[in-house]
Amino acid sequence: MRRRPGLGLGFGTIVACLGLVLTACQPGPEPSPTPSTPSATSTPVPDASVHFTAQGDISLGNGARKVLDVIAGLKPQLNLALGDLSYKAGKEQEFCDMVTGKLGTELPYQLLTGNHESDGRDGQIEKFARCLPNKLPGLEGDYGKQWRVDVPEQNPVVRFIMVSPGIKFPDGPLDYSPGSDRWRWTESAIDEAKALRIPWTVVGMHVPCLSIGNYDCLAGREFTNMLIEKKVDLVLSGHDHVYQRTYQLGVGAQCPRLEPAAFSQGCLADVDDTLEQGAGTVFVTVGVGGVGFYNIHNDDPEVDYFAAAAGKNQNPAFGTLDVTATPSELAARFVPAEGYNFTDSFMLQRK
Repeated sequence: MRRRPGLGLGFGTIVACLGLVLTACQPGPEPSPTPSTPSATSTPVPDASVHFTAQGDISLGNGARKVLDVIAGLKPQLNLALGDLSYKAGKEQEFCDMVTGKLGTELPYQLLTGNHESDGRDGQIEKFARCLPNKLPGLEGDYGKQWRVDVPEQNPVVRFIMVSPGIKFPDGPLDYSPGSDRWRWTESAIDEAKALRIPWTVVGMHVPCLSIGNYDCLAGREFTNMLIEKKVDLVLSGHDHVYQRTYQLGVGAQCPRLEPAAFSQGCLADVDDTLEQGAGTVFVTVGVGGVGFYNIHNDDPEVDYFAAAAGKNQNPAFGTLDVTATPSELAARFVPAEGYNFTDSFMLQRK
């Protein structure tokens, strides 16, 4: 880490089905390098929509409870918890009880590990995943660490791909280097979504690469450039306790590669708030789920990549990203918790 300056059967059949249901709710085995590839393409229902919220860096405090109140009021179909959950060791069940007490037990409150629960320092991701299990049908992978799912399961509108680059576990960090099994798993999940004509691809990971908060490119330059080259629509992260959204970033003749800790005008694919799908990727850090704030560093060399930012020294606000995706557009907005005023919004439209 570098400090910057600046989602009538017989008894035997019933038992078998119950076993399958229970198995689906448990953390799965290590993901295979290549996801299965269905043969048919997706045809979303024209008026279908997927409504989800996303935030990370939560805690057990009053700020976290205020954000959960916002989520409850928004009534999403699912929530993505982008890591760093309780911030206290041995409090997994207390965290789960806080979430279900605010949101109920039926909402898919989908987990991705952060660094605070990956190494057991402030809880264990496996224990969180037992009391807040996967509730989305069709999920593949290792729930809590690396998984993917299409929503809805039939004729999906969004493919969610959740990964853990830059995160240390007791036996070391997971390998997302070019050509590794996890790199190829991620590439294949993105490519398959496009082959199936799923309208939107959303990648979630705890640590960002681009940031004008406290950290440098923990997600990895190569991995981040791969997401841009694959034209992932939206990349979500936490870890930095700020809200920050980039413009739409793309690579090409004017920007062969995006280099962290630097700025290139050629990497800006679009700089307004209504964007066309396919031109590039939008990166949003929502590390304001309730634990605290870091400063925004406006002297950071990456600052001109960002369309909006809020932190301790600039419009601080706990809150959540609120996203609604239809087959034709993906509309996102930041919704602040009670007592805060900062907002942000943008839209992606399909060609």
